[in-house]
Amino acid sequence: MNEARNHILKRLRTVQREAPDTNALPAIAGADAETLITRFRTALEAVRGEVHRLRDGDWMGWLARELPARGVSNLLAGTGKIGHTLQTHPIPGVTLHRYDRPVEDWKDALFEHIDAGITGCRGAIAATGSLILWPGPEEPRLLSLVPPLHIVLLDAANLHADLATAIRAQGWTQGLPTNALLITGPSKTADIEQTLTWGIHGPRELVVLVLG
Repeated sequence: MNEARNHILKRLRTVQREAPDTNALPAIAGADAETLITRFRTALEAVRGEVHRLRDGDWMGWLARELPARGVSNLLAGTGKIGHTLQTHPIPGVTLHRYDRPVEDWKDALFEHIDAGITGCRGAIAATGSLILWPGPEEPRLLSLVPPLHIVLLDAANLHADLATAIRAQGWTQGLPTNALLITGPSKTADIEQTLTWGIHGPRELVVLVLG
């Protein structure tokens, strides 16, 4: 028993030493946009997220280059502005699917054939590298949960230093949806020995395109 206990404690101490020291990063309260983006990227990449900085109108070009290169042939989008843009500007070699039906009508296709899902987000938190999603009819929760690759469009103007700042700036006290999400990195889970497995309960990959 003591040997097993010591082994577990040794693993935990190793994980703690290897964890990123966010306290060593620059303070970001009141920081400018570039500092917030740098901190957001550092925090998200520390948990295997991927961040790309683009001009506002460049995300379609990024998708056209990257999706075929990553083996994505079936892309899922919602019924809002992002989905409409993708529908009017098809990406060669990529079939667009719109989340415009109840999940019961196409559950098999959703879980077995969709390679990637793309969503917007309400904002993000630089301190932790977290995305804020408020799923709704235009972008249901499963759009960001089921596909193995989740691509998120983030307006740089909606990147906040911390959660408290985001809550104040976005007026959360005036009303919340039934499902508000904070997403930090791809899906992961760990056993008692802190052995991480990725993509068990959600996407294996998370790519954020910071626009602006």
